[in-house]
Amino acid sequence: EVELVESGGGLVQPGGSLRLACASSGFTFRNGDMSWVRQAPGKGLERVASISSGSSTTFYGDSVKGRCTISRDDANSTLYLELTSLTTEDTAMYYCALGWNCVRRPCARGQGTQVTVSS
Repeated sequence: EVELVESGGGLVQPGGSLRLACASSGFTFRNGDMSWVRQAPGKGLERVASISSGSSTTFYGDSVKGRCTISRDDANSTLYLELTSLTTEDTAMYYCALGWNCVRRPCARGQGTQVTVSS
């Protein structure tokens, strides 16, 4: 059974940065494309970033491009997301997901970690 457990969320001041982690199990992590998606209160699911198996290809959403880095540690089956220059618009529940475009089609995902950007 696929299990994805996110961590690293919390309260962050505007202009700050964060690093989220996603520990995975139940599947061969190195073979899977992985993504981060987020959902803000009252809004739909937004694709934040994706990374292909082997890390050869990455995708970043327009709202985070230039201040976001997705990475993976295949040896430890862990996915990461670093986000800088945070604004209140980044406030959302962040989910780790197994798949490339997990907005266009449903993907297995974790329970999420809340990120709140506020002074």
